[in-house]
Amino acid sequence: MKLAIADNALEIKFSTTEKILAIHGSMKIPISHIVQATGMLLEPTWKSIRMPGTNLPGIIKAGTYYTNRGKEFWYLTRGSEVLRLELKDESYDRIILGIKDSSFWTSRLEITK
Repeated sequence: MKLAIADNALEIKFSTTEKILAIHGSMKIPISHIVQATGMLLEPTWKSIRMPGTNLPGIIKAGTYYTNRGKEFWYLTRGSEVLRLELKDESYDRIILGIKDSSFWTSRLEITK
């Protein structure tokens, strides 16, 4: 996965394998729709439905999940740092990504606002 900021939007570009596992294409989120960017993971919930996506506990969680918190997109693999984006005016309430340098992206997204 590659992240970039272009035209005042965060572009999330998935590899072909990532697209297959998440059953989702790349995304483009306007910076103004990102309410918060943090490196904190969410508390686990038993109330979730995966539709569609992949989940191998402890290895990968990828795809769309409906929880008591709302609609979430996850692409998180073992050993990755967490980038959690809280959104407004988007189809997802939040996006949770596993990336290499979450502190860089959290500070960059806060500065860009």
